[in-house]
This record gives sequence, structure tokens and C-alpha cells, in this order.
Amino acid sequence: MGSAKWLVGFLGWVSWGPIGALLGFILGSAIDTYVDLSKRIPGSERPRGYSATEQRNSFFVSLLVLSSAVIKADGRTHPSELDYVKNFIRNNFGDAAVNEAVRILESLNSQQVNIYSVGQQIAANMNYSQRMQLFDYLTRIAIADGEFSKSEKDVLEAIGGVIGLTSSDVASIIAMFYRDADSAYAVLEISPSATNDEVKAAYRRMAMKNHPDKVATLGPEVQKAAAEKFRKVQEAYETIKKQRGL
Repeated sequence: MGSAKWLVGFLGWVSWGPIGALLGFILGSAIDTYVDLSKRIPGSERPRGYSATEQRNSFFVSLLVLSSAVIKADGRTHPSELDYVKNFIRNNFGDAAVNEAVRILESLNSQQVNIYSVGQQIAANMNYSQRMQLFDYLTRIAIADGEFSKSEKDVLEAIGGVIGLTSSDVASIIAMFYRDADSAYAVLEISPSATNDEVKAAYRRMAMKNHPDKVATLGPEVQKAAAEKFRKVQEAYETIKKQRGL
């Protein structure tokens, strides 16, 4: 298993269900040696509360599993998309983790990942703010090659639905990168016909929803990425204010 010990030794809820089955297939029996299942409630599949480290690693594994679906969406594996995932691994777990995590990702890419069963497990165990940040990461992977194809957009929208995000939140995050004339309004989840007071109220609501503190348990690197998403909300508001002369 090599350096995968850094990962599976601190997994939380992903050690069971469809994600656990995928990990077991990829890592083999070694996963049983390292994954601590002591927090599982006897006679139940629902886990107890997990530590910040376990939440962070579970977030990471969820990203790996779903990123394989995004990377394969347009029928090609772009080096820039893989590099984006590698950098995320490196920034969170160090250089030693990269090769093993890439092996996991390549194994996932050779399988048909059921985003619906995986997404349902994520929706049931990850809080809403964490799921929004996960979706933001997946969107960033899709645009890492400088393009945002319809097939990638379709896969992202499907993933957003199965992990339990509202259609407006999915559209908001996609609009941060898939720009058109009304994207600033989509980011704030309002229409161009909104009144100035509605624009201001929408900004306050979205700023609160996307505040980086909501994902603080996932570690500084994830919180940093959340801050970038928060700035996208601010930029959308500033764009609308400039257009309207507010």
C-alpha cells in the first residue's frame, strides 16, 4: 500500500458504504489494518461524530472519487486537471502522499464510479458548507485545462444534485467560472430584474453562506480555497454595483 497509510489511517465515514467499497477494492486488505472503525455504532451503519482530521480526510477521499468522474467527463484525461488534483494533495498532505494518491485516482479512473450511490453517501454525512466547497473544487478541476465543456458542466450539475446541493447553489458556483452576461447575478442567485435592495440582500445572504469559517475543520488549505470562493461572491456584487452605478 505504500504511503496510503497517511490517508486511510484517519478516515471517518467514508470507511463504509460505496466509498469504502471502492477504497477496499483499490487498497486491498491493507485498508482493514489502518481504518479505525471503532466509532461505528454497533448494529448501525451510521457513524458517530468524527474528529477534524477524519472530516478532512473524508473530504479529501470524496474529492478523489468524484474528481475521477469530472476528469473523464469529456472523454479525455487532461494533464492540467490531474496536476490540479496533485497540487491539492501536495498542499494538504505533502510530497510523500502524491504518488500514492495518484495511484488511487488512476485506479478510480479505470473504474465506472457510480456518482449517485457515492453522492448519496456524501450527502448523508458531510455538512452543507463542506459539500459546497467540495463542489467548488470539482468545478475548478473542470476548468483547469482552460476549457469548460458542456459534458463537464452536465456531470457537475448531476453531481451537485446527488450530493444534495440546491440547483441555485450549483448554478451559483458554476457561474463563478462559466461566464456570460448574467453570471454575476447567477452567482448571487438572483435575476437581472432584481431590485437594488434585493441585490444587497442577496449579497449578504451569499456572503454568509460562503464564509470561509464554515469549513474551518477541513484545514487551512481548504479554508484558503473557500476564501477564494468568498471573493467570487464579492466580485459579483461589485460587478453589479458598477453596472447599476450603486
